[in-house]
Amino acid sequence: MRSGRRVKRLLLSAFAASVFLLLTGCWDRLEIEERAIVLGVSVDNAPPGAAKRESEISHTAEGFPVPDVNMIRVTLQIALPGKIPLGPGESGGGGKGSEQTVWVVGTEGHTVDDAIMNLQQQISGRLFFGHLRVIVVSEDVARLGMQNINDYFHRNPEVRRMAWMMISKGSAEQVMRASPELERVPALYLMSTMDNAVKLGKFPENYVGMYWSNSAKRGQEGYLPYVELKKMQNIEVKGMAYFKDDKLQGTTKPFQVAAYMSIKGMNPAGYRGVVKIGGAADSVMIYATSRRSTIKVRVQDGEPIVNVAIFTEINLEEKINEQFTINDSASLVQIEEQNKRSLLRETEALIRQMQEKGSDIFGFGEYVRAKKPGYWNARIGSKNKWQRAFKELRVEVEVNSKIRRVGMKAK
Repeated sequence: MRSGRRVKRLLLSAFAASVFLLLTGCWDRLEIEERAIVLGVSVDNAPPGAAKRESEISHTAEGFPVPDVNMIRVTLQIALPGKIPLGPGESGGGGKGSEQTVWVVGTEGHTVDDAIMNLQQQISGRLFFGHLRVIVVSEDVARLGMQNINDYFHRNPEVRRMAWMMISKGSAEQVMRASPELERVPALYLMSTMDNAVKLGKFPENYVGMYWSNSAKRGQEGYLPYVELKKMQNIEVKGMAYFKDDKLQGTTKPFQVAAYMSIKGMNPAGYRGVVKIGGAADSVMIYATSRRSTIKVRVQDGEPIVNVAIFTEINLEEKINEQFTINDSASLVQIEEQNKRSLLRETEALIRQMQEKGSDIFGFGEYVRAKKPGYWNARIGSKNKWQRAFKELRVEVEVNSKIRRVGMKAK
């Protein structure tokens, strides 16, 4: 009997101890008012004389040497506590109202971590990146290399892989300080600009996590949206910024995004184009509604050959010349054939452009590695070798097109 009561006491004590362990969930809590919530980050080259102005926060003259790299300027867009609107307010849009919702502050450093540490020295709350939405990098910094930027944000467990990273034409800090009229939180405007570009078929879905994943592949390179700040504080998506070994190699035109999405078979299709089927005035505007593509790989005479078959469905949007008439199926066939020739030229030109730079943003190397592993292991095996092989890769492109709708006109 005594042993039975002793066992019950031990079990009760163990249960009580386990309950006390469950009550310690808030031991490391941090109030939201004690955090500095970062919504956006921009990275530019530091202005001249930055090294003379910096304080010795993360390095000293003797014990902790200064990194031997170019200095950068990092700017943060920090949410002001209690100022972020939860719904439509009295002021409506953005503009001057955005100045009251966020605080934009920046400083220089030798690396991203160094610059953020310098900023933390000036800000009372702990910088928190769990709500980071956009990372804007200037074109000049991207051409020097993205390795340090990618490494810092990739290692930071607070950074979400669904954030957007973009390359800016000109100053990235100016993009971070923009005050758009449609949104009171500038970082959310940048995010919604890219999210809506994806929904409208203007840009592929390519969050920062996807960019890191593509850059790490042995048979593919990464790309990012290329944007520009306009005079009215709005952001224009100017094309794609493509990379090789974390260094920016160049940018495309906006319409070349449609050629890339056609090669990859990405939907929705949202670009419009002008097709001439006769004289200079016999032109129509067409609108791509959907795409399909098939990419196949074969090895011929010891060399890989990639075949890309593209099919697009288009709508006839408008006639540019009122005198030009479309009354028979032969005219529709002419439009389809001219669209096939135009899209073929655009896709082949984009592939040649990427081959000249050795930047395989299409992932053809991944198809070779997956479908022809014997050839890959024997002849390629590494990313550097594929970059050289990609320049000489034979790519065959086939395009087919079909008009589905021509609209209605009252008579």
